[in-house]
Amino acid sequence: MSRRRPYSDDDEDDGRGRKRRRTSDHNEIEDRLESLITRVGEKSTSSLESNLEGLASVLEADLPAYKPKINKILVACACCLPEKISVYSTLVGLLNARNYNFGGEFVEHVFRNLRDYLKGSNFERARILVRFLTDLVNCHVIDLSSILALYESFVAVTLEDDIPQVRSDWYIYAVLSAIPWIGKELQDKKEMELEKLLSNIEKYIGRRKKDYMPFLKVWISDVPNPQEEYLDTLWQQIEKLHKDKWVERSILRPYLAFDNTLCEALQHTLPPVNPPPHTDETNYPLPNVAFRLFDQADIPEGPPLPGTYNIDRFLIEETLSHIIHSHFRERKECAAQLVSYHGKNKVPLNYLIIEVVFGQMFHLPQPPYMEIMYASLLIELCKLQPSSLPQVLAQATEMIYDRLDTMNVACVDRFTNWFSHHLSNFQFRWSWEDWGECVSANPEAPKPKFVRETLTKAMRLSYHQRIVESVPENFAALLPEKPAAIYKYVAEGSGSLPGTMIAHRLIASIKAKATPAEVLDLLKELPNPNQDGDGMEDETSFNPLKIDVFVLTVLHMGSKSFSHSFSALAKFHSVFKALADSEESQMYLLTKVYEIWQNHQQMITVLVDKMLRTQIVDCSSVANWLFSKDMAKDFPRYYVWELMHSTIRKMNKHVNKIEKELQEARAKLDKRDRGGSDSDDSDTDMPSEEQAERLQERLETAQSEQKNLFLIIFQRFIIILTEHLVKCDTEGKDFNTHWYKQARGRLQQVFLTHHEQVEKYTSTLETLLFTSDIDQHILAIFQEFRALRL
Repeated sequence: MSRRRPYSDDDEDDGRGRKRRRTSDHNEIEDRLESLITRVGEKSTSSLESNLEGLASVLEADLPAYKPKINKILVACACCLPEKISVYSTLVGLLNARNYNFGGEFVEHVFRNLRDYLKGSNFERARILVRFLTDLVNCHVIDLSSILALYESFVAVTLEDDIPQVRSDWYIYAVLSAIPWIGKELQDKKEMELEKLLSNIEKYIGRRKKDYMPFLKVWISDVPNPQEEYLDTLWQQIEKLHKDKWVERSILRPYLAFDNTLCEALQHTLPPVNPPPHTDETNYPLPNVAFRLFDQADIPEGPPLPGTYNIDRFLIEETLSHIIHSHFRERKECAAQLVSYHGKNKVPLNYLIIEVVFGQMFHLPQPPYMEIMYASLLIELCKLQPSSLPQVLAQATEMIYDRLDTMNVACVDRFTNWFSHHLSNFQFRWSWEDWGECVSANPEAPKPKFVRETLTKAMRLSYHQRIVESVPENFAALLPEKPAAIYKYVAEGSGSLPGTMIAHRLIASIKAKATPAEVLDLLKELPNPNQDGDGMEDETSFNPLKIDVFVLTVLHMGSKSFSHSFSALAKFHSVFKALADSEESQMYLLTKVYEIWQNHQQMITVLVDKMLRTQIVDCSSVANWLFSKDMAKDFPRYYVWELMHSTIRKMNKHVNKIEKELQEARAKLDKRDRGGSDSDDSDTDMPSEEQAERLQERLETAQSEQKNLFLIIFQRFIIILTEHLVKCDTEGKDFNTHWYKQARGRLQQVFLTHHEQVEKYTSTLETLLFTSDIDQHILAIFQEFRALRL
């Protein structure tokens, strides 16, 4: 019999119901506050000033119960929506004028976040918070002396000993990118201190080294637009702004409308911000180059384009970049926000948008986001502005095409990817006749090479006949071959080939559902060309005829589609593994893949990728094969390097996966040893010490394989480049050929694309490969790479 008192069920449900309602109401209010704060400053029927004043009143009423949440939302919005940073600083200023205690707590909250971001190497968010704190001075939340002290502490980093230049660069960049918001205020009230600050910055700018510049430039040539280092460019923009009395036209300053209210508010002192000491583990942002595509001469009409050294160029470009960062996951919203930029009537906005998008797409070492994002965004922009933006995009495409001769190889690849994708969305229509001169040019020259690679890549997004019909007849020499398999055992005259009889029997056996064991028995009938005259077979050799017959036949039978080929690889996986049991045999197997699919580059890339995934071939074998004489003809082709980078990424991913597993295992063991094991961790989930040791051994093996892969790649680069230089020197020819530029660019690309992994082995590379004995032209590439982090 139940001992529960009468109606207890109802009472308990009622109590829980009230608690749930309180929690639900609390969450709903927090969500409403987040929505209101996030959306302030967007398009509205009311003015921005009216919306800010109304929101300040709402937040003031909710401060007693929701102050921590409001603080958190405001800082998050400032960091995640920096294009509206002045809107949020104004909102904080209005709240501070009404509630002084809130202002003090908020400043303390921002300070803690800045300190944590600096310690955690979250440098971009830290830089945005420096700007936010700067703008809070304009809103009378923080006193001017505090922000000046912050700047001075950042600039003082340049005087530290034994630190990399990238550390000093970031702290200087954080100051310079914030000063435009407060330069006039500093000039009026702290002129001497400002001049001293700028003088110290100028001294630092003057002594910086920029040996890495050739590595990061999109174009080698500075004609027609100079490709200048980002910090140098920003410094010159700040110098011009200083001469112009700190007058700019691009910063939104909504707090000016509330000057009477804000000027009466009490200000707060920012606690001292001491930059955390440098450690070898700190990963500072890499330097970059200010991308320039357009100048005033390229714009036929409309408002003027801010000059290269005009601070408005920097401010607008950065705002557009922030909009892309805030909305890159939603291309339609991103495009809408870009074309709605608040200063669109003052500048040629379409030109600036295109320049920023291409600047990010071509950014080295890597673009901030996936390349497909930029392609999708440009399509949406064309849809939003059909009467104007497509013309600007076409103009930009023509300008980039005209400068292909001096363009970085990695950027040419990205341009090829984008252009082929863009054409596929616009029925492959283009003014091909304007590029007709490339047909008669050297096929290895950048322009005909770009057109050929673009059409080859476009075929992946369509079909061969469609591409043939899309270009003029005189472009036939640049069209890709029809993507058909070449199976020599059914070609005319194949009867005289060794292995033809077995190849035909193999086809019949596979059609009869032969097992892998039966296929291996059939292949045993093939003689080994590597046998000596006595009929003895070298134990270290393999039977190339077995691989020849088996690989060509199986891939021929699976040639109908990718799926058929994958099924063939899966069904006869054990046969592939048995035949390709050494690096030499694996390289020969890959040569046969190329032989049958030499006219279908996409099939080669997906098949080799599948063979790597299923461990039929090793990464080192693929690298050696791509550098082999069998692939010399295709060495400059795009797909070869697509495959090379895919191979390196697979190795890197393998190492990272084991590293993560080991870290998780060590963390669990450490937690157990401290007596802090969770009840959720069952005995089966808890790794043993032996398992952790095995993971450590696996990691060391994987890292050794990774290092070996990079050694192979860089050694082969050194060999082929040295051979070319020696040959040209012997024959008295100019070494700077199209092939040499391509090979040198590909070496740079490997360094840049995988810089985080390569950096781990720089000492080994310097000791074993990039020594003072090699040609200076090759050594210079390694030295430029090393300069990135110095």
